[in-house]
Amino acid sequence: MTELLPPIELTPPDIAPYRRGNTGIDHVTTLDGGRPGPHAVICALVHGNELGGAVALDRLFRIGLKPNRGRLTLVFANTAAYRGFDPERPYASRFVDEDFNRVWSPDVLDGPRDSVELRRARQLRPVFDAADVILDLHSMTADTAPLVLCGQTVRGRDLGRRMGYPAWIVADEGHAAGRRLIDYAGFAEPEGDHTAVLVECGQHWREETAVTALESCLRFLLVQEMIDPAWAEGILRPHDDPQRVVEVTEAITAETDTFTFNAPYVGMEIIPRAGTPLGRDGARTVVTPYDDCVLIMPARRPKSGQTAVRLGRLVP
Repeated sequence: MTELLPPIELTPPDIAPYRRGNTGIDHVTTLDGGRPGPHAVICALVHGNELGGAVALDRLFRIGLKPNRGRLTLVFANTAAYRGFDPERPYASRFVDEDFNRVWSPDVLDGPRDSVELRRARQLRPVFDAADVILDLHSMTADTAPLVLCGQTVRGRDLGRRMGYPAWIVADEGHAAGRRLIDYAGFAEPEGDHTAVLVECGQHWREETAVTALESCLRFLLVQEMIDPAWAEGILRPHDDPQRVVEVTEAITAETDTFTFNAPYVGMEIIPRAGTPLGRDGARTVVTPYDDCVLIMPARRPKSGQTAVRLGRLVP
C-alpha cells in the first residue's frame, strides 16, 4: 500500500548564490556587526529534507539582515543531502550516508570513520568551535506544535524562555544513536557560557514551518541584542500561549524494526495514567511510566537502535 505523503507547501530555495560565502567554507557566511558582541551561529539543513530553515536563511539574506554588534554566521549544513531533495520522495534526502545530527562527539569526529556527513561535519567544526551561541533549525515528520530542544543545561532552558516562543521547551539528553550539534563540546557542559538550542519549527513541508523558523531566528537575535527590536516587531507575530517546560525522563529506543504505536500520536500528547500502552516493540509492550506523561516527537517508522519516542514530565 502506497503511503500518502503530506503536502509539500514549501519550495526549496536556490542556495547556490550563497555557496561561496566569505569564510572559505562553502555555504557559510559571516556578517560582522562592527561592534563587540557575541558570535551567533544560525544553522539550517542539518537534515537535507527540512526546508523551513533554508527558507528562513534565504529570507534573511534577501532582506539584507546585518547584526548591529558581534558576528552572525549563517550555515547551510548538509547541502549534499539537500541537493537530492525530491518532492516525490521527500523522506529520502534526510541524509546521504548517515544522520548529520548524530556525529557530534570527539570520538566520532576524530575517529577513522568516513561518510559524506562526517566530511561535512569536520569541515564545519571550526565554525561551531568559534561560536558563543547556536540556533539549530529543524522540523518534524508529524504535524506537531513547534518546540525548543534545550539539552540539559540551565542556560539552554533560559535561552528558550527568553526567546518567548515556541511555547514548548523540552529539556533532554539527546539520542542513544549519537550526539546532536547542540550537545557538542562546551555547549553541553553543565557550567560555561556557550549555549545552543534546537528549534523544531513544525511539520517538514508546511508553509507555517518556514514562518516559525524565521521568527525563531529573529527572537534568537533579539535575545543576543544583535538586531533592532522596533524593526523585528514589524515581522514577529503575537503569541498568547504561555511557555511550558518538559523534562525528558527517558528515551524509548526501538529494539526491533517492527516497532508500532497503538495510536497515531503526533507529539506533545499528555497521557493521564501510568501503565497506558503506547505501542509494541517485538514482544515488548511499551507503556507510560507515570501519570501525565508527555510524548515527545514519536518517530514515523523507528528502526532498531533509533529513538521511537521520548517521555517527559511537565515542570515549573
